[in-house]
Amino acid sequence: MSSNSLRVTGEEFRRACGRFATGVTIAAVLDSAGAPHGLTVSSFTSVSLEPPLVLICLGHDVSVISCFRKARHFGINVLAADQQALSERFALKGCDRFERIEWHPGVTGVPLLSGSLARIECAIHRRVEMGDHDIFVGEMAHADVVEGAPLIHFAGNYHRLKTL
Repeated sequence: MSSNSLRVTGEEFRRACGRFATGVTIAAVLDSAGAPHGLTVSSFTSVSLEPPLVLICLGHDVSVISCFRKARHFGINVLAADQQALSERFALKGCDRFERIEWHPGVTGVPLLSGSLARIECAIHRRVEMGDHDIFVGEMAHADVVEGAPLIHFAGNYHRLKTL
């Protein structure tokens, strides 16, 4: 049996992976001129406790990939249940996603968004090209966490956790 007969279609891949519920984040960097850039990312995970590593995956065709490739640090903003509109805005193409958005520079300078459940600052540890994405592994340099309910993405839609 050839390996091609075992390959799923892009649609099958998206549907299967969409059955894994994830939190929603906005990854952000500053460019060389100090302008903020970011996008909605659901491919975020912890990698290692020692050293404290996390990763994000960005498609080669995203408009801000070059900013991430040149950056020394990136930020991860874990979105709260009431931040769906922010997630949708940062998923748009062809606009200034930070226009009229409240943010502040973190300790490392990366853009951090107000109201997020966690604001994580990372130094780029490694970047790996894999398929049609870049995997950015970051060593966590600073984190700020607040209580609250997360924004969840499942099967192509946003969801909120029901309170117990």
